[in-house]
Amino acid sequence: MVGYDPQEKVELSSTEYAVAGGVSGFVTRAAVNPLDVIKIRFQLQVEPIKKSHHGGKYQGILQAAATLLREEGVAAFWKGHVPAQMLSLIYGAVQFAVFELLTKQAWLQLPEEASSEAWKPALHFLCGGVSAMAATCACQPVDVLRTRFSSQGEPKVYRSIPQALRSMWWEGGPRTFYRGLSPTLVQIFPYAGFQFATFAMFTSAWTYLPKSISDQGAVKTLVCGAGAGVVSKTLVYPLDVVKKRLQVQGFDHARRSFGQVRAYSGLVHCVQCMVREEGGRGLFKGLSPSLLKAACASSLIFFLYEQCCHALRLSHRVYTYR
Repeated sequence: MVGYDPQEKVELSSTEYAVAGGVSGFVTRAAVNPLDVIKIRFQLQVEPIKKSHHGGKYQGILQAAATLLREEGVAAFWKGHVPAQMLSLIYGAVQFAVFELLTKQAWLQLPEEASSEAWKPALHFLCGGVSAMAATCACQPVDVLRTRFSSQGEPKVYRSIPQALRSMWWEGGPRTFYRGLSPTLVQIFPYAGFQFATFAMFTSAWTYLPKSISDQGAVKTLVCGAGAGVVSKTLVYPLDVVKKRLQVQGFDHARRSFGQVRAYSGLVHCVQCMVREEGGRGLFKGLSPSLLKAACASSLIFFLYEQCCHALRLSHRVYTYR
């Protein structure tokens, strides 16, 4: 179960919740990284993503995948994989540890009716949003590094992580590592909030299905997790596009082979330029691979997290029995 459960006989420590979150994030990232690379390429492309003479380099998921494979090889689908894995490990560990702590404190401190099943989605929305903001602040430098590795073409500007760190530091000092933090925080609170809230809603609604279906615990987690990922990602997607555009500012020389590049002075300027040049649809570039990724990632991370917590609780029982 995701979130504090007073009926659970074996209570895990914050460290154990962090381990479960880190492991689930790590495995999930390895599985969905190819979709993430395609999504980022779509988000950073100024030209329309469609098959026409006005279209950009990438015109669809299959075409983009084929182009990446032909021009950059299989390794292109895991560009930025090392920093992405670091990101997922840190993010998952901090997010789930803080989320479990907040839901426990809410259950202990708030009136009984406020922590009831009826208020659970609202409670999980707040706790999920705050925990995601904490995790984002902890790993934003890694996210910027991962975005730059994923978005560079050939020849590569960054050959290794140490070289990338040095170049970024000389480029603008510590502020370089926190580019895009404002839209990230604005985006991540509602995204994670809706993700945890809709997951709680879907799992509650699952009990109304026929018993032969509702008894399938693993299927419930996977289906409800996928639904939660799609809903939450759709609601806040434009902010994710803006975040990616801002994170690659100052990195234009590595992207010129992909098409036009733009310079933005901040969040509002970026939105204004995108709407003026690319229309409202520009804010939803890369939505298809992003929703596919969100469904897979959300279902996997909730499923793996629950399984890790279950395994840790079993180890406690075995140790106690011995």
